[in-house]
Amino acid sequence: MSQDHQAIQEKKTDKELYEYQQGAISQIFDKFDNAPEDYHLLYQLPTGGGKTVIFSEMVRQYLKNHDKKVLVMTHRIELCRQTSEMLTSFGVTNKVVDSKANLDDQSNYSCFVAMVETLNNRLNDDMLDISDVGLVIIDEAHYNSFTKLFKFFEKSFILGVTATPLSSNKELPMKGNYNELIAGETIENLIENEFLARCETYAYDMGLTSLEVGSNGDYTVKSSEDLYTSPAMLQKTVDAYKKHALGKKTLIFNNGINTSISVYYAFRQAGLPIMHLDNTATKKQRRQILDWFHETPNAILTSVSILTTGFDEPTIDTIILNRATKSLTLYYQMIGRGSRILNNKSKFTVIDLGNNLYRFGPWGADLDWQLIFKSPNWFADRIKSDEAIEANFRHELADEIKDEFSKSEDTYFDIKQAYKDAVDAGESSKVVLERSIEHHAKICIENSEDVYDALALAKLLKDDINQRIEIYAKCISKSTGNFLKWLKDDYQKKLNSYLRTNFDEKFEEIHGYPPED
Repeated sequence: MSQDHQAIQEKKTDKELYEYQQGAISQIFDKFDNAPEDYHLLYQLPTGGGKTVIFSEMVRQYLKNHDKKVLVMTHRIELCRQTSEMLTSFGVTNKVVDSKANLDDQSNYSCFVAMVETLNNRLNDDMLDISDVGLVIIDEAHYNSFTKLFKFFEKSFILGVTATPLSSNKELPMKGNYNELIAGETIENLIENEFLARCETYAYDMGLTSLEVGSNGDYTVKSSEDLYTSPAMLQKTVDAYKKHALGKKTLIFNNGINTSISVYYAFRQAGLPIMHLDNTATKKQRRQILDWFHETPNAILTSVSILTTGFDEPTIDTIILNRATKSLTLYYQMIGRGSRILNNKSKFTVIDLGNNLYRFGPWGADLDWQLIFKSPNWFADRIKSDEAIEANFRHELADEIKDEFSKSEDTYFDIKQAYKDAVDAGESSKVVLERSIEHHAKICIENSEDVYDALALAKLLKDDINQRIEIYAKCISKSTGNFLKWLKDDYQKKLNSYLRTNFDEKFEEIHGYPPED
């Protein structure tokens, strides 16, 4: 096949490839030139490293030097259009194969860009001629929806590109579909060379044992929404934003539309500039919201999943992970939305409200992608469980509550250590709660002038009491809902009773003088 005059035009972009991008292209073409024609190669590069730039230049060079065609596959329509635009900017005339595309002129094109489901339909209906496709490029290759199309390209070189070479389905590892992985630049190297911004993470200790894991291996929307739409959790999200990101452009990721809408109303009630976006928005609404987000310096956008890929907004300063995930890929995708450098932006902030930092480690940690590619189960089995993560938490009073107990040297009580000490001493586990009640009473009395002040302070300890009870219940391996509720209610009653009965005596013991009548 002679190259059609439409295949390669003058390059329309002044984008110069960086040395590491040129090196990647050389590595990939070396494999292409020496491997079998049906070789499946996987290339990894962090979000923001320029994967689309790399494979666009590859397509340009390939069409210039080979008498075969190229097909680029994406998993979302937005990525399809963006990829087409990038290819065009590199001088590659291409045709987007979407549901409305007229394929009567397909012989005029040497490069096609298609969304996976649409392509699958067109190929099954025998409407697209792929007999002369020599190179297939798969963007976001970790999604398993692409693998059903491999049967159509048994004589094509397949290049998958991804930031995280870890399959979205544990049962379908990527090593089963790709012969080899080439790992690109690390996030740390891209930061050091000023291609990506550095991440500063504020992680909150979250109680997530109420979350349930679904058939896809990640936390269910239902259990996530039950937790993250609670008044206490919504207030925590607002407070975390005010403490670490007030006035900064912020993107919030949630698990579930109801959570995102609840966050929207909570922030609005706090007088903060926020909008909500999910996949039910029309194209016009989506454009309006994203334009507002781009143009407003202190904008806050709360969303559900759809902005994890194919969304580039370098002005983002803060990412809030208002959700937990068991997916390393999703973790990296969400944080990656804030990593783009821009003028004087060299760092960005992540607020983690899902224990994700504890689960996966810092974004940009030195992960061995070759090991993860070859042994994905080994990696997955070493991700900490919520129980293991939370076992290391030191539950302190919230800052605003702690201010009310400023006269106390130590407001922390280690339930696990108290339980261990009681067991070692051959005591009943009940003494643990008795000692905890005495400690709570002590800090109430230390910060009170009379018993009424102490009782008022005791009411502020509700969350701390609940935390202690839940830890105690795990120690004794008894944590039914009814039992926990009874323990919490009983604890509060006993604390109040202790204060009423012992206030005068303990006050004089603590202060050295009796309380005023």
